Amino acid sequence: MKRKNFKIKKCHSLKLVSLFILSFFFGFTSYSQNKEKTKEAFAVIERLIGNRASDFELSIIDKKQVNQSDWFEIETTGSKVKIKASSNTAICYAAYHFLRDIGAVLVSWEGNRVGVPKSWPKYLKKGDTPFEYREYLNACTFGYTTPWWDWKRWEQEIDWMAMHGVNLPTAMEGQEAAWQQLWKEYGLTSNELEAHFAGPAFLPWQRMGNINSLQGPLPPEWFTKKEALQKRILARMRALDMHPVVPAFSGYVPKAFAQKHPEAKITELKSWSGGGFASTFLLDSKDPLFKKLGKRFIEIYTSIYGASNFYLADSFNEIEPPVSQDTKYEELSNYGSAIYETINEAAPGAVWVMQGWLFGDNKEFWTKEATSAFLSKVPNDRLMVQDYANDRYKVWENQEAFYGKQWTYGYVHNYGGSNPVYGDLNFYKNELTSLLKNPNKGNIVGYGAMPEGLNNNSIVYEYIYDLAWNKGQEPIEDWLQAYLHARYAKKTSAGAFHAWQLLLESVYNVKYWETRWWNDSAGAYLLFKRPTQEITEFKGNPGDKKKLKQALDILSKEAKGYDKKNFIYYDLIDLSRHYYSLCIDEDLIACVKAYRDKDITKADQLFKKIQKQALAIDNIMTGQPLNSLDNWVQSAAEYASSPQVAQLYVKNAKTLITLWGGEGHLNDYASRSWKGMYRGFYWPRWKMFLQALRESAVDNTPFDEVKERQVIKNWEINWTESK
Repeated sequence: MKRKNFKIKKCHSLKLVSLFILSFFFGFTSYSQNKEKTKEAFAVIERLIGNRASDFELSIIDKKQVNQSDWFEIETTGSKVKIKASSNTAICYAAYHFLRDIGAVLVSWEGNRVGVPKSWPKYLKKGDTPFEYREYLNACTFGYTTPWWDWKRWEQEIDWMAMHGVNLPTAMEGQEAAWQQLWKEYGLTSNELEAHFAGPAFLPWQRMGNINSLQGPLPPEWFTKKEALQKRILARMRALDMHPVVPAFSGYVPKAFAQKHPEAKITELKSWSGGGFASTFLLDSKDPLFKKLGKRFIEIYTSIYGASNFYLADSFNEIEPPVSQDTKYEELSNYGSAIYETINEAAPGAVWVMQGWLFGDNKEFWTKEATSAFLSKVPNDRLMVQDYANDRYKVWENQEAFYGKQWTYGYVHNYGGSNPVYGDLNFYKNELTSLLKNPNKGNIVGYGAMPEGLNNNSIVYEYIYDLAWNKGQEPIEDWLQAYLHARYAKKTSAGAFHAWQLLLESVYNVKYWETRWWNDSAGAYLLFKRPTQEITEFKGNPGDKKKLKQALDILSKEAKGYDKKNFIYYDLIDLSRHYYSLCIDEDLIACVKAYRDKDITKADQLFKKIQKQALAIDNIMTGQPLNSLDNWVQSAAEYASSPQVAQLYVKNAKTLITLWGGEGHLNDYASRSWKGMYRGFYWPRWKMFLQALRESAVDNTPFDEVKERQVIKNWEINWTESK
């Protein structure tokens, strides 16, 4: 009997041991698999906080088991921070959200502040987003900001994306390698392609069919260098569960291709944006070559970069479609179906992505009837319209939320890389909460920002991407307290918080910087525009200058209690150069008026005051070395492998932010409030103009503004070509 019991106990013990071994084996296997699945998210955290990343236990649970969109759970237990989430991107957002929430880190374009505590505070939080996709980057960003970026800088930006929850980034680098192969297969020579491709900084508008050859040729090294870079970019994005949006064929062909195919139906389009640019050529959607070219491009692109699920194609960016009045809607629907079918045949199941900018930019052409016709032959789940300019246009409301198609909501905020201090947190919050409640919002699947330029107004983007998760339910005051705590490394004083409340009422209550297109002239401030007497008609810059000065004075006093490397000093530089740029604009108006009134004494005093302020701003910008003309030009030069190529890149870099190109109104569109630009470009132009105006007043002779502006333009050309 005892022996029998022994056998039973022995058998039971063996079962327990077996279960333990199996449990350990499967647990270890599950742990290993999970560690493998989250290794890229872990790497993002590790690059941010170093070996303390080992405190984080990360796991991915299939989001479809819980929610169609991303979600996360964060809990601190002892020395561990446990994060469960639906994807690597959601993990990164959760980790950053936790670290920023406790005041340990802040990640921004101006740098990262990291101050991890010795032990983690007790913390428990769950979050989710109603948006399956969080979009980022405008097609134009690849000219205005990124042309000289190497992998190190791109890795930094992809980490920023991940930590801000971005999972639908626009990925336009490296496509010229595929275009070059395509056009060579169709018989174009190297010389013909050299005459086709625009220069590095102007490629976005080449890709969208707006220009050809401007500031080219494109050096051979560009193709290979960008191809290698794009492979790394896409690999990292995909590893983080992002869905990069890559290029597709939208109908534009080189001039040489049109000449070699006289049988094809190709339209030579009018010069873009006010004239002065070479014509571009659009292949008709019904021409057999349209699908052949489109399919072959995607095949080549896929062979180089791998398969993708989202393809960007914009056939009519700021260009009116060449359709006849009698068959307008039929022709538009044919263009839409041709683009979709081409993508679908080359990449079955992929989604055609298009920018919704054109519908707001040319409302006269893109009526409801025209837009619905263009989209009519595309299945609802195979097209995504990125309606990203809601700080200017209300396209989605006027277009019945895109007639059942998928669409994303967002903002441009930054145009051309110009960087006045502005944004509107209350506007973003109110718009989002209103959108989510709107019964006519249609099939909205995404949200985000698609700026043309980066590295400015970080708070705007921090807030926008948090809105995607908090859905506008968190009071702005609470959010701001936490943000400032993370930014300034200690609990925000009453004074500093009051200063920022004034900033919300003075500069961060401006959703669009109207000055940049005052009187059809680009330039962020009057100082940044090509000089003209017409500035005396200017009605004033957006925002509240008086409250800005109050905030600036308070923050200047508060800064004395902080280390000189603290972000509070960076903010003071931003606010100071913005405030005094506004002052210069007012003084310029008064100075021009005084010279015209022949009040020479008053005008001369204002002249000296403006000069002093402009040079002072240039000096204080020393504290922002990344925001400088030298950095931009040096980055361009260093991206080259030879002095000859460096010379081309530098000219591209200098031309883009000043003359831009052509005879239209794009000069100064990409104006920059940078060190070197006040002293070396903006003030010298106005100095020449004001001196000529003074001479006219003193001599009592007519002032020839047309002549003087031409003199200034010639000076600008020499400036872009100088070494």
